[in-house]
Order: sequence, then C-alpha cells, then structure tokens
Amino acid sequence: MNDLGDAHMRTWALRFLTLLAADPEDQLAWLGRQAVETGSVVEEVLRLCGSWEGLVQRGVGEPATLADARAVARRLGEVADAPPTGLWADELAVEPVWAEVRSLARQFLLTELGDWRQPLPPADS
Repeated sequence: MNDLGDAHMRTWALRFLTLLAADPEDQLAWLGRQAVETGSVVEEVLRLCGSWEGLVQRGVGEPATLADARAVARRLGEVADAPPTGLWADELAVEPVWAEVRSLARQFLLTELGDWRQPLPPADS
C-alpha cells in the first residue's frame, strides 16, 4: 500500500476505534437516527483490525497496539461466529460484548495516541 493509502487506513481505523471507545451515550448521540446494523459494525471492525497488522509492519502504527487490535478482533470474532442481528444502537447498552470492546478500544487508543478520549469522527464519515 502507498503512503497515502496507509495514512487513510490509519485515520479510518482510529476514527472507528474512537467511536468504539466512546461512552454509550456518546455513541448513541453520534448514531442519531442512523440505522446501523450490528453485523456491519462487526465486519468493519474485523476488517480494520486485520489491516492494522500490515500498517504496523509498514511503520504506520505502534507495534504495542497489535495485541490490543488482536484482542478486539478476537472478541468480535466470537460475536461473528453467531452473526448478530438488529441495530447496533439497540445493543450498545445491553450486550456485554460492547462494554468489553469499549475497554479494549480504549486501551488501543491509549497505546497508540496516549489518551483514549478523542473527538468523535464526523457523523457522515
């Protein structure tokens, strides 16, 4: 991948992980009236976590984040084995997996950026 592609992928991964790390009320506010399927979120996060390893190998991400990205992927991989149905907004506060993913995403951002508290991405991105 070229430098521009790597930079774009890193930005996208960090934005998505920032959303995953946010408090549930902030996630719900970000979602607004969007009807985002849980399965789509799981697929996207698994894809980003898988891409992260290549980014780290090319020097775009911190090597210490690999364990965090793998932990997020492992946890969501368990969910993917029994494909989730329904809207992500409906599951955020009631499904324990999202609290676990939130904690893992926070650790990832803490390792990569020094603080998990980051501005949420624009809602249209």
